[in-house]
Amino acid sequence: MTPHAIVGVDVGGTFTDLFYYDEAAGRFQTGKVPSNRGDEAVGFLAGLKGFGPVAGLASIVHGTTVGTNALLERKGARIGLITTRGFRDVLEMRRRDRRHTWGLWGDFVPVVDRDLRLEVDERTLADGTIREAVNADQVVEAARALIANGAEALAICFVNAYANPENERVALEAAAAVWPNANVERSSGILPEIREFERTSTTVLNAYLQPVVGSYLGKLDRALESEGFSGRFHIVQSNGGVMSTATARRLPVRTALSGPAAGVIAAAAIAKEAGFPNVITGDLGGTSFDVSLVVEGETALAAQTTIDFGLVIRTPMIEISTIGAGGGSIAHVDAGGLLQVGPESAGSRPGPVCYGQGNTRPTLTDANVVLGRINAERPIGGALKRLDVEAAKAAIQEHVAGPLGLDVMAAAEAIVRVADGKMAGAIRLVSIERGHDPQKFAAVPFGGGGALHVGALIKDVGLRGALVPRYPGVTSALGCVIADIRHDQVQTLNLSLAGLDAAALDRRMVAEAEAAREVVEAAGLTVSRIDTVFELDMHYVGQTHTVAVALPVTVENGTTGITTAIIQQAFEAAYRTSFSRLLPGLGTRIVNLRTAAIGRRPHFDLAALAPGADASLDAARTGSRPVWFAGAWHEATIYARLGLPVGAEIPGPAILEQPDATTVVDPDLTARVDRLGNVVVTRTGAPA
Repeated sequence: MTPHAIVGVDVGGTFTDLFYYDEAAGRFQTGKVPSNRGDEAVGFLAGLKGFGPVAGLASIVHGTTVGTNALLERKGARIGLITTRGFRDVLEMRRRDRRHTWGLWGDFVPVVDRDLRLEVDERTLADGTIREAVNADQVVEAARALIANGAEALAICFVNAYANPENERVALEAAAAVWPNANVERSSGILPEIREFERTSTTVLNAYLQPVVGSYLGKLDRALESEGFSGRFHIVQSNGGVMSTATARRLPVRTALSGPAAGVIAAAAIAKEAGFPNVITGDLGGTSFDVSLVVEGETALAAQTTIDFGLVIRTPMIEISTIGAGGGSIAHVDAGGLLQVGPESAGSRPGPVCYGQGNTRPTLTDANVVLGRINAERPIGGALKRLDVEAAKAAIQEHVAGPLGLDVMAAAEAIVRVADGKMAGAIRLVSIERGHDPQKFAAVPFGGGGALHVGALIKDVGLRGALVPRYPGVTSALGCVIADIRHDQVQTLNLSLAGLDAAALDRRMVAEAEAAREVVEAAGLTVSRIDTVFELDMHYVGQTHTVAVALPVTVENGTTGITTAIIQQAFEAAYRTSFSRLLPGLGTRIVNLRTAAIGRRPHFDLAALAPGADASLDAARTGSRPVWFAGAWHEATIYARLGLPVGAEIPGPAILEQPDATTVVDPDLTARVDRLGNVVVTRTGAPA
């Protein structure tokens, strides 16, 4: 253990994955242990101890799904909202949308009960003028009423607070004086941006997560402290960057897609280095399948994400589509006699039937074990010595084969095919339905189960091939290590481009950049440099929706050098890219200024993961076993994946086994090991 060691930790629903990297020596190790659902600190520490004394680590970077799960399962805290009189129902009105478009009534329930949404007298106009100052006594009275009703966190959202936050500042100070904990925040401190619903929703969901994420991070902090850890502990954000735990406690809404984002960052870096700039990443864990598009080596960032109907978060996030199809997804026959896989998952406890921990309902993992694709004698993770194949068969017979009138093998294959179909649908959603030709993209499957389904991802969608990372099971943990430190902030400007005071805008941009840069510097991780990126939300006069306009400027010698001409040119380029034409003669407006400070982490040489010179194809070949493909048994050659040399070509059917994952090569596919140790899978006879 050295003071230069950094560990990336990704806590999933079934396994906790770890990647240890000694920045000084360039040495790495991987780890995989079962997650302890409900008390993740146990698995967290167990994994860290696998690398030696925890006290010797310099820093830990963690990708978490605690916030994601709390939102999806509606298991956040009981919270209160104090808002401007007349605006308590903003969360229910939303954008006048409804879950069932043609229904006669809606069934959406906000995360804040109506009796916990209280109003006070105050009014700020859209130009920032305060027409009516907030009454601090009213705020205190409302806060005490919410505390009496069991609220654990408080959100303060006043209309037009983005234009002038003074009333919110006064209210926050008054409420904080009587609130029993630190879970109090105002909308202008989280999202000082126009649009009442999005600002209120983001602030409320932040409060909804504060006690949950705060409690979780508190447990981890105490566990690390008990081991003598005195280094830096950071959290991956939904935008793919890293933030301090202090920031995560204050802004937990930025962790909503933390775990999946880390995997996309690593997969994009691996693919770009391997010569695949256009890829579709697919993270198959124990509970979900997370898909994201990478074009020309760049991940796609969305300014806004809907986690579930009505749960809108307005903060930069990597665009990720998630479906409930993971290794622990439970297979069942519904009332209509159709086979379904997920979204319910067996998680890590009790886990799949073959784990022998009490579950009796079959999962996707059980089907892969019965089909021979997973080696029952060498399960990943290291905690289990073997998997119970017969128990898995019995569960499939009882819950799937019997009800459908199939034999066990046909039923197991049907489970896999249904799951494959759901994964293919998720990939089509982010590619074909957005105008991208899948034949120009390769899949990057990772997670504990992604590489088991390489063949289906290629053939069902029509992808050019697949790139399986060297350590697919710990790719998200690797992403935690190589992710940049990033801080995003936004400010509504509401300015017309005609007659713009460019000097005043320049001063605002410089101030925003300095504030964002301070947050990155305070994180304490080693960075090679800090870049500042500016973007404007703009539209033509009369339009409602905006386009994101990247500005080709940065701060140098205390100025950005921004001009009206630079902004106009950038807007026209962005608008033409989005809509293929301009609207000459119409004026343009600037709505928001977005600023990001990005601390670039030292380059991680992926060649360090490549096989050694002593790797040998013959030595890696460990035997063969029957594996079920397309309704019949095939004798598949088994290889120790990490022992394969660079350049090795392996025709299917073949199974590539390693401690953190298993790669299945179908009979009509061929695998090749590239210079970085990745496995490139293509149709037999097709160019790699």
